[in-house]
Amino acid sequence: MTACGGASSSGTAGGATGSNGAAASVSNGAAQVAISVEKVDGEDQCVPNFSSAPAGPVTFTVSNKDSSGVSEVELLSDKRILGERENVIPGLKAVSFTVTLNGGSYQIYCPGAGTESKPFTVTGGATAGAASSITDQLKAGTEGYAKYVAGQVDSLVLAVADLKTSVDAGDVAASQKAYAAARPFFERIEPVAESFPDLDPVLDLRVADVEPGATWTGFHPLEKDLFESKAITEGTKVLAAGIVTNVGTLKTLTDELAAADGYKPEELANGASGLLEEIQSSKITGEEEAYSNLDLVDFVANIEGSQQAFEYLKPALTQIDHALTTQISTQFDTVNKALATYVDPDALGGYKPYTAELKASEATALTQLIQSLQAPLAKIAEKVATV
Repeated sequence: MTACGGASSSGTAGGATGSNGAAASVSNGAAQVAISVEKVDGEDQCVPNFSSAPAGPVTFTVSNKDSSGVSEVELLSDKRILGERENVIPGLKAVSFTVTLNGGSYQIYCPGAGTESKPFTVTGGATAGAASSITDQLKAGTEGYAKYVAGQVDSLVLAVADLKTSVDAGDVAASQKAYAAARPFFERIEPVAESFPDLDPVLDLRVADVEPGATWTGFHPLEKDLFESKAITEGTKVLAAGIVTNVGTLKTLTDELAAADGYKPEELANGASGLLEEIQSSKITGEEEAYSNLDLVDFVANIEGSQQAFEYLKPALTQIDHALTTQISTQFDTVNKALATYVDPDALGGYKPYTAELKASEATALTQLIQSLQAPLAKIAEKVATV
């Protein structure tokens, strides 16, 4: 994953160069903002066509014209990521996310851009929609999803404690098994973890994304020790202890988020779609679990997390757009059936190792499979935000 360093970015906040001074217009119930990632005077920049919008649902549509140095766009409120799109590279079609915003100041954050952070202003106050069975169902969905996240985090707390115990005992084989057992709990709720930009990088950063001079921590340097070096050192034990500490912080933050009713329907929808982007950008490429080859374990967990977010929205979505909901449900069934062919009960994590040979033979088919699900799933955020 790319580090989501919104709070600690060294980029200076700049004006929305190229932005229209007027507020974004509303279409399909949401204000529409286009962000172009492009070269401007030789620098990679994110250029929004509007720098403000009225309060309420706002859809950000992101495209990359010709920038090789920026592939991620986030909307921040203070340190919290409200919405994001990753893997935004030249040649791919535009992607979008929808969020419901109250009046206030926000930031469009583009890691790697010449001006990384640009202000975005929302005016007025969001209008409360009339109570309806749909809004009641959406509220029930977010409450249910909050409980789902809490359950996954509780299981992750126990799993990383087991991992630390095995590492402290110096047992490489048991530690490998515990590592494989812990990863799915994190991967199912990765969009929630990513919304805490100071926490996710210390837990799930790949070596290629570590900033010069920074210390590499979290799951993946531990993975390297266990699966490449196959040795447990004092440094390995420090890594395991750090994971336990940071997962404890994740539990505190997610508990606080749930207590504050902090989950919104469109965040569930954006997360469901974002997990599929995560599969395409790091799982299918084999970059996520480079030392353990457990990418299919993560792949399946991402699908499970995406489907859970969708299922909590499904009662309301069925009323909003029955045909689209049916299409997505059918495509999830297709994806799950295909993934079942990779099950290997004797393999670590329960799925075939994602070797170079398997990647070479299956990556294209897996990409097409995920894209056929992501296309309809990407439509639901705007639908639930504009009820």
